[in-house]
Amino acid sequence: MAAETATAKKSGAKLDLATAAGLVVGLGGILGGLVLEGGSVREIAAPTALLIVLGGTLGAVMVSTPFHLLRGAMKSLTGVFFEKSQSPEAMIAQIVDYSAKARKNGIVSLEQVADEAPDLFLRKALTLAVDGTDLQELRKMMELEILMEEHHAEAEAKIFEGAGGYAPTIGIIGAVLGLIQVMKDLADIEKVGHGIATAFVATIYGVGFANLFFLPAAGKIRARAHEKTQMRELILEGVIGIVEGYNPKLIRSKLEAYTDRQPAKKKKTP
Repeated sequence: MAAETATAKKSGAKLDLATAAGLVVGLGGILGGLVLEGGSVREIAAPTALLIVLGGTLGAVMVSTPFHLLRGAMKSLTGVFFEKSQSPEAMIAQIVDYSAKARKNGIVSLEQVADEAPDLFLRKALTLAVDGTDLQELRKMMELEILMEEHHAEAEAKIFEGAGGYAPTIGIIGAVLGLIQVMKDLADIEKVGHGIATAFVATIYGVGFANLFFLPAAGKIRARAHEKTQMRELILEGVIGIVEGYNPKLIRSKLEAYTDRQPAKKKKTP
């Protein structure tokens, strides 16, 4: 996790406040409810139950998932806790600047800026455009890349969904294991009551991890993939507009459909 944090900082990513706040609010609500009911946090602090749930869930995920997908899913955790600030408005301004330069000096003049483009997808699209790639072929190649990236993100999201399905079941296994130990002390009713309460902690961990982390993480990965797809579609449409020699103002007007900014309403004249 420390390596992922360092990587995120180097790439200009910032902490996702929604994820951090969501975990704090979720855990705070559960633990706060426990305390209000007269319970104690110590009652659910069971390292053994935690080991059973996390170890069992990880094992089930490893059995069901190819290693290369599992490795990609671990990397995608960075996108759950951190977000890269890539503004659509800034990208539109950059593409419009490129289009003005290409309109004035020809598309070959973008050869240098293509090599220096900060976004890898933009760099590849511009390079293909400068090399004179057929417009339809360029679109097919870049759309295929978008599609494959979506497939990878969906596969990674399904890994966390799978973990969200395994965790509650592993929690039940942990509870049964605890009950087996309780049955050894049936002669001491006080120990039986305490043992049963402790046994069900594993179930709490299983359901809690599934619904507070694994399933929400899958949703966040899909949301990040959707944002990335929109940005790449914006870039592709912009580069195609440059190749076709559209007016920079027309390109800006077209690409603004990808932003959340609403056009200003015209005031009615009396």
